[in-house]
Amino acid sequence: MFALSSGIPPAAIAVVRISGIDAAKALQALAGRLPTPRRASLARLTDTDGGALDHALILWFPGPATATGEDLAELHLHGGRAVVAAVEAALAAMPGLRRAEAGEFTRRAFANGRIDLAEAEGLADLLAAETESQRVQALDHASGHVSRAVAGWQARLLALMAAAEAELNFADEDDVEVGEGAAQRVLGGMATLAGEMEEWLARPAAEVIAEGLSVVIAGPPNAGKSTLVNALAKRELAIVSPVAGTTRDVIETPLALDGIAMRFSDTAGIRGEGSDPIETIGIDRARAAVEAADILLWLGPPTLVPDHPRTILVAAQADRWRGDAAAEAEAARCDLTLSAATGEGMDRLHHMIVAMARTLLPREGEAALRQRQRTALAEARDWLTVDPGSCEAGDLILLAERLRLAATALDRITGRAGVEDMLDALFGRFCIGK
Repeated sequence: MFALSSGIPPAAIAVVRISGIDAAKALQALAGRLPTPRRASLARLTDTDGGALDHALILWFPGPATATGEDLAELHLHGGRAVVAAVEAALAAMPGLRRAEAGEFTRRAFANGRIDLAEAEGLADLLAAETESQRVQALDHASGHVSRAVAGWQARLLALMAAAEAELNFADEDDVEVGEGAAQRVLGGMATLAGEMEEWLARPAAEVIAEGLSVVIAGPPNAGKSTLVNALAKRELAIVSPVAGTTRDVIETPLALDGIAMRFSDTAGIRGEGSDPIETIGIDRARAAVEAADILLWLGPPTLVPDHPRTILVAAQADRWRGDAAAEAEAARCDLTLSAATGEGMDRLHHMIVAMARTLLPREGEAALRQRQRTALAEARDWLTVDPGSCEAGDLILLAERLRLAATALDRITGRAGVEDMLDALFGRFCIGK
């Protein structure tokens, strides 16, 4: 198979990859020779009729130590559209070669053991990353951070399984080290592993980073919510009007603050009841958005703030109430004073949101888990969690079965069991040349 693996032409350089058993034949047909493996070489490329295609750098990577685990060739062409089209046409005319499907290079890498499923998911996220936090998190996955942790757990599980097997089946052999308390030793090892897995499960989910933290702006009608979301986005997203109940639905916009992806939501003004059925629906949706928010910006009286673990109390529209003693006293109970119209307090609000958001993200060096990975890891933890006072805790046969089931759950993280349908969905996210 072959594909353009660099950006869409025109560009300074276009990289075409060829992978599979006929990669050597294809490269020889175009360049007339195979270069020294893993060394770039300048060559004149021609089609089957001898017509010149390009002067390009060619590279040859014999398998299996390649990106795909197969023989692999690369053509570094001049990046014009006509050049790329001519080379692709020449390759397509060769027997045994075809254009790659979306994600097929990465899928072959997975099938040939060059990467595991967790690394492939990280690579997919890296290709889609738009913010710094998304890039860092995806790079951790693609470079095997999660896979190394799983490999460590699997190795320790195997050791525990071997200990249980030795006690159950080979206790009478002189060269097998067993003894009293074998079940307790296995149980202790299981508890330690379960504790480490619980620490990973306590971390934020990777989807929070990929999809963005939910920041909801809420408060009573005419509190300045729409003006604030427009100021944060630096464009007119929401209609601003002195008429109460203008915002009827949740208006969401993606923004990045200091490299952190966020989704800011402007909501309908929350009051006892709406003036009509449409506004009432909007109020209900606003309350639901508040409950689901990662961070709440409350632009209303502190006495009416909803119960939320991460709330910033904002005394908004400061340009309107300056000098009003009652308003000044109420503002003193808030976290900051702000005027979206004049810009007062906007920088401080920015820093407060970012600081709160960082508490929801993995710390430096920590990798978050995708929902699929979290589900599998939670299952493994559950199989390893045994009440020390139960009858099961002293039964090596049952403990050995729990260890086997935990190992099976971990296998699903790296893609060793029952993932064919999910692979189709995953690799379809990749570009053709990946």
